[in-house]
Amino acid sequence: MIKTTRRDFLKTSVAATVLSGAGGSALAQTTKRSATDWVTLGKSNVKVTRLAFGTGTHGGQVQRDLGQDEFTRLIRYGYDRGIRFFETSDTYRGMPEMLGTALKGIPRDTYRLMTKYHTPASGDPTPNIDAARRQLQTEYIDILLLHCLRPATWEADYRNLQDGFSEAKSKKVILAHGASVHGLPALRTFPGNQWLDIAMIRMNHNGTKMDSEDARDQVPGSVDEVVAHTRKVHAQGMGVISMKLCGEGRFTRPEDRDAAMKFAMNLGSVDAVTIGFKNTAEIDEAIERMGRV
Repeated sequence: MIKTTRRDFLKTSVAATVLSGAGGSALAQTTKRSATDWVTLGKSNVKVTRLAFGTGTHGGQVQRDLGQDEFTRLIRYGYDRGIRFFETSDTYRGMPEMLGTALKGIPRDTYRLMTKYHTPASGDPTPNIDAARRQLQTEYIDILLLHCLRPATWEADYRNLQDGFSEAKSKKVILAHGASVHGLPALRTFPGNQWLDIAMIRMNHNGTKMDSEDARDQVPGSVDEVVAHTRKVHAQGMGVISMKLCGEGRFTRPEDRDAAMKFAMNLGSVDAVTIGFKNTAEIDEAIERMGRV
């Protein structure tokens, strides 16, 4: 039998009082977050792992050059390490098919798929959505995004696509829809938008390949403005996924990758991040880094 002394009781009571008085914040600060945690993307109710395996490094060339066998091995390694969120795009030539092959045979309910639909485009997106499902070898897509939005007029420009995505969502062909953004003119329209379930936003500590006024991304992005819009959309219930945490491969020093990950994951308004991998060491590093920072 374990005996509890008066001193033990008092120490426990004081600790409980401190936590209660702090609104539980002290406890929250000690809660470890990991890359393989399942998180809910805002009001979409879609749950993904905090870290996603991206397949679009330099338009997918880095992953494509691995060849199917090596790429499959890498995807399976990430899956076994607990990464259960995979993303691609119809603009990453050959990658949807390679990803579908790599995941073949793995129970579909154990992972999540996100793909992106190229813009500018018009007309009924249904045939292309069906093609994406065939390429990915899946009955449904968890998240479908309008890809690479730049103009402030995107909502009017791509109305047909939005209507098609909404119809697919009503039939559960896709479970959530949204957009990836590549420029401040488009990003400024995101707060208050009621159609977007998910916002995919470029994010790092120094603005490398982040949103700016320049459509060619030749100048550093406006970190403060991007963060302000990100906080607004997250507060209204959008799920936020960040990209470009490695500056599109420009952060070659570990300390820069640390700073970028720390910046994004401690904003309080980023739910998940996607990183493109080319070997198992990069997967291990990202998982370790996310748990540490």
